[in-house]
Amino acid sequence: MHEGMEVIHDGDTVWRFERDFLESRWACIWGRGCLGIGTEPAAHLGLGCCSVGAELCDVDEARMIAALAATLDPGRFEHHGEARERGIFSDAARNHTRVVDGACIFLNRPGFAGGAGCALHLAALDSGERPIDWKPSVCWQLPIRVDWEPGADDTEMATVRRWTRRDWGVEGEDMAWCCTEGELAYVADRPVIESLGAELEAILGVDVYGELRRRITGK
Repeated sequence: MHEGMEVIHDGDTVWRFERDFLESRWACIWGRGCLGIGTEPAAHLGLGCCSVGAELCDVDEARMIAALAATLDPGRFEHHGEARERGIFSDAARNHTRVVDGACIFLNRPGFAGGAGCALHLAALDSGERPIDWKPSVCWQLPIRVDWEPGADDTEMATVRRWTRRDWGVEGEDMAWCCTEGELAYVADRPVIESLGAELEAILGVDVYGELRRRITGK
């Protein structure tokens, strides 16, 4: 067992969890001092981690995002006209959202009358639904990362940990800030196992998440 890892066996999957992160008080501080992932700290731009657009995991997710985009109210979607004229994807492969003026096409900028932030996120809240059911998976899973690798005897190992600078690839080398580093974003009043409970449950399933939460919180 790797030091600091909580391990749960679930059939053919062995889950390994970075316990320190799940116990930490990390919180998304977008709009509350988030420095963004550009080459220079730029909290005033409100770009967060949206400046590279969103990578879509498969055709089904691309179809879902396209369908949801078609329902967005122009008053809540700053780049609605751009999306209507040129689409929301970066190319015909439809595996990445377009970057418009330095960020994902869905990102409403500070000062937009319909509200700053992800237009999909806002629309989900307006509809009384969960943002994780509207947004690309890479968006709602951050800063959670799952590394998959083959295990012994036809099993697979899944390591659940915090996203780090190196996970951004080449872009991470010049990134001025990564929210899981340092102390700036560790300001929540609850541990990650609770504050990101919906996200973790969606990734792990109800049973594994329930067992993980019990081990870490005792409830």
